[in-house]
Amino acid sequence: MSVSTPAHAIVLAAGLGKRMRPLTETRPKPLVEVAGRSLLDRGLDMLAAAGVERCAVNVHYLPDQIIDHLNRRGDMAFVVSDERDRLLDSAGGIIKALPLIDDAPFYLLNSDTFWIDAGTPALSLLSQRFDPARMDMALLLADSQTATGHSGGLDFAMTPDGRLLRAGADEAADLPAYIYAGAAIVSPAIFADAKAEPHSLNLYFDRAIEAGRLFGAVLQGRWITVGTPDAIPPAEEAVTGSDSKAARRAIG
Repeated sequence: MSVSTPAHAIVLAAGLGKRMRPLTETRPKPLVEVAGRSLLDRGLDMLAAAGVERCAVNVHYLPDQIIDHLNRRGDMAFVVSDERDRLLDSAGGIIKALPLIDDAPFYLLNSDTFWIDAGTPALSLLSQRFDPARMDMALLLADSQTATGHSGGLDFAMTPDGRLLRAGADEAADLPAYIYAGAAIVSPAIFADAKAEPHSLNLYFDRAIEAGRLFGAVLQGRWITVGTPDAIPPAEEAVTGSDSKAARRAIG
């Protein structure tokens, strides 16, 4: 395995899922299902297919449900980063989970987004892009025109060599801009001396941009995010439509 193909991952699954109520009144958001499979499983399936061997998952809201769910999977080793006493936000959650994995670059995945590959698998694209000598992070990006369930703006603009800038920055005015798709390869070195206190990963994005060490890879496929209950039907339509196309290709 090359140094740019992570064997370990961190999955962020500790959010409260308030926008998904009433579905999240009795279950955590990562266990909400789309077309019969939970959001969490959809992400873990992609990590397993990429060869991930060990995965740290942070938990906070209704944590025992997620822990029990992980215990029923046997495709990789799971360890739990317990935040039930205090939510640490994205960066704080990563820092707390880091001792549970090795000290090599790792896959990072949000538990409430997934995608349908239509070419090179997205996590393979990231591993092909990531060069630890030149990069602190490689982010998976999605085209807003083909995304499902996205109601926000654009996040990052990309230079011809794959380097990222904040969308809307003056120097990014003529560059194509994309959504951050909630997946990345991250060097743990960027968190050196940082404490597991509540703070956002955006701080590290901006530091990497300033250093010229934030890069991206654009998803070849369809990105899906499920933030509210009314986002589930279009997500299920995207999944079932993709399954039908795959079946027709197999027959043909």
